[in-house]
Amino acid sequence: MGERDQELLRKLETYGIEQSLSQSALELDAVLQRWRRRAVVRRELGVRAVQELGLSLELAELDALIAVWRPANEFGDEEEGETTVGTVANRLGIDPSRASRLTSELIRKGLVERGVSQEDARRAILKVSENGDRIVTAVRTFKFLTLGHFLQTWTEEEVATFLPLLERFSKWSTAPDDPTDRTVAEITALRESLADLSTEKPDG
Repeated sequence: MGERDQELLRKLETYGIEQSLSQSALELDAVLQRWRRRAVVRRELGVRAVQELGLSLELAELDALIAVWRPANEFGDEEEGETTVGTVANRLGIDPSRASRLTSELIRKGLVERGVSQEDARRAILKVSENGDRIVTAVRTFKFLTLGHFLQTWTEEEVATFLPLLERFSKWSTAPDDPTDRTVAEITALRESLADLSTEKPDG
């Protein structure tokens, strides 16, 4: 471990976080950062699916197509209902104008169709076409075929232990604030320690 990390651990200990726990947090962060750069930013599995299945789609278009298709395992907690451009934007966490551009391109390619809402005839809804359904089905089969083969190297006990812990960990960034407000005070102190810095570009 580098000296800078050791210094960080010592500082966190003054905040009441044991060094062993901080060490685990550093190791976990390292794993997540490597995963983010490889799997999230480079989208290795998505790129492989597009390439190996011979699809003429950008990854963002594939994301939008899947959002219209609405897999239950990803959006199972969402109420059933009609899908609109706004729905796609919410599912993907993107701006509605971007969702509109993506879905328009999917419509142009014949993968998504516009329909009329049964609830409000003035509202346009989206649905996956037959060809779009074939693509999503193939991509999801590719994805879970790959993941399934990987998980075959794990024991049932490892999978059973890992999944609930991953689900629990995935919520850490939205966890309730520290009821003691200690974290708030510490973050305020950190902000004040940087108050003399400027991120503005110098003139000229």
